[in-house]
Amino acid sequence: MSGASFDWTEFLGRWQAEWVPRAGRDEDGGQSAVPLGRPGADEAEIAAAEERLGRRLPPSYREFLAVSDGWHVDQTAGIYQLGGVADIDWCRDPHGMTAVYQENLGDDPSEEDVRLAGMWQRALRLETDSDMSDALLDPGDRDEDGEWALYVYKGWSGEFPDRYPSFRAYMEAMYRSFHGDRVKRPDFMNATTRAQDAHVDQARLLALRGRYEEALPLLEEARSFGRPRSAVLLGQLRHLLAPHDSRDYGSLLADPRYLAEILPVQAMTQADDRRRRPGEEDGRWLTTMVACGVDRKFAEDTLGAMWEGTHRYAPPGPWGQAVAEARELARWGGTDAAWRVLRDALPLWRAPGPLLIVPVGLLADPFLGPLVTPERGREILATPRAGERGAAPEPVPDLDPPGLVWLAEPPANGQGRDGYRCVWTEGVDPARLPALIGEEGAELSAPVDMRLASWRAFRSPEREDVEPWEDRAVVAVGRTAEGWAFAFDGHSSRRPGDRFVSPAVAASSFGRAVVVWREAASPFPGGTPAAFHLSVAEQGEELYAFTVRGTQVQRSGAIPEALDPARLFRPDAPERDGELRALEALHTEFGLSLPRFALTRGRLRNFTTRSWARAPRTGEAFVHLAFVRHKA
Repeated sequence: MSGASFDWTEFLGRWQAEWVPRAGRDEDGGQSAVPLGRPGADEAEIAAAEERLGRRLPPSYREFLAVSDGWHVDQTAGIYQLGGVADIDWCRDPHGMTAVYQENLGDDPSEEDVRLAGMWQRALRLETDSDMSDALLDPGDRDEDGEWALYVYKGWSGEFPDRYPSFRAYMEAMYRSFHGDRVKRPDFMNATTRAQDAHVDQARLLALRGRYEEALPLLEEARSFGRPRSAVLLGQLRHLLAPHDSRDYGSLLADPRYLAEILPVQAMTQADDRRRRPGEEDGRWLTTMVACGVDRKFAEDTLGAMWEGTHRYAPPGPWGQAVAEARELARWGGTDAAWRVLRDALPLWRAPGPLLIVPVGLLADPFLGPLVTPERGREILATPRAGERGAAPEPVPDLDPPGLVWLAEPPANGQGRDGYRCVWTEGVDPARLPALIGEEGAELSAPVDMRLASWRAFRSPEREDVEPWEDRAVVAVGRTAEGWAFAFDGHSSRRPGDRFVSPAVAASSFGRAVVVWREAASPFPGGTPAAFHLSVAEQGEELYAFTVRGTQVQRSGAIPEALDPARLFRPDAPERDGELRALEALHTEFGLSLPRFALTRGRLRNFTTRSWARAPRTGEAFVHLAFVRHKA
């Protein structure tokens, strides 16, 4: 960034012309009563300073001195005054900061850390009045244009210095800070504020027309000047670019037009804190909401619905009808179909007021919020809406692969899947599965974050009403794209042993039912081999079944050729190949599938099944061992 291409006379003249005192400081001065600068230094004075210092000054700082020999920055807490050619001198580290920073370099410091540790001895000190702060130009941090980086160290903060790539970059930032400090003053209106406000208006229309990439820089610049509306509009665009990050929309909560949309989004972070339980520290959040103008009872009810997973995003009009249709699909795992419904209806979304430019309330819905990936967030932003016109974006591809083969793939975290088991039932509403295969009194839960589902799964001894020999599963419930109801346990911790009782018979009261149980091989030498079980029943009777454990195969009934374990699990092939062939065959033979996104990243409803293991018979014994680690 070369200073020669920058008009310092115009820039500093504009700053001076727009000057009004900061609240609580220089209040007796008029609009231009305080001269911010001094007459520029001539070339001889600049050259004399360079000879005294022993080196040539960086371009943008040199150009600045020729226009103004110093400047009244008046930073809120930091630098107040920059000196001129007669004032500047080397810092020479009077407070011993070099030793402090060198002590923290460690064994393998970065180039930036080493440069910062040496900066205190070699930097040029510019300030003559400050709040325990230093403005330091570092010749050791130099770019291709010869500019030196400027560091502002606030001695009272305990933080690392703020870095600016050049003196010009620092002054431009201080000019924006000057605007931000005075934005709430009614007398602070000028050509710059009017231009930035016009940019905000332009950016709002661009965003609604799907041209968010053009809107972003306009809002970012306006936000750097502290202009009203810029932060809340920019926050919405950034939120959709990172949908699962938290955002603060406190400025909108006082307006009843936005409350139903914004308050649940504000409650998301509070309710999603997985380290605590409802009620802990909620009082502070509620106090904050009340301070923003929200009725406490309404805030309590909203937070409670977020905790319980019962909140529903319910906007009015055609968009709201599409949201309800999409939720019904998503609540049973049809996330791709749900997204297609939302995508088609996005142009119908209407903002409840001018400060809302995206349907952020969608993110708080327990079923629909998880669907909004960063890619889909960009698709929302690129879709014209709220009555504006523009080109529709290229649709984001569906996220669920067909069939079941994905079950054999390692999860994204690189760890293998310990095991899985699933019941598919044909011709049954998923809501009826607890009655068919659930434990006594089983009911569907509120939507559960599937990444945390294993936390909810219990071990038999943890409940007094569960016998140690029982193997009840906590299963996620949904409907496949082909119409089968399913109950899936992706965290199976037991093996289908001799006492295994397939739930296929109980699940087939109204049609066909298919059960698959796959367990990985023991990771220890000489451990048990992998196991794969399939059983198929219809109208309450088992048709056929098989269980493969290593080279051992148990089978019953007339197994179709396509599912014959001898064909699928070949002794000369790796076990994973047999699993893949079995999963492919099940998809071909029955049209079975499972929604990967809903089961790994979305939310579904759960219930606890009956035991998948029978009780010990007469003469049989069951031993339960528990290992507890005690601290020495």
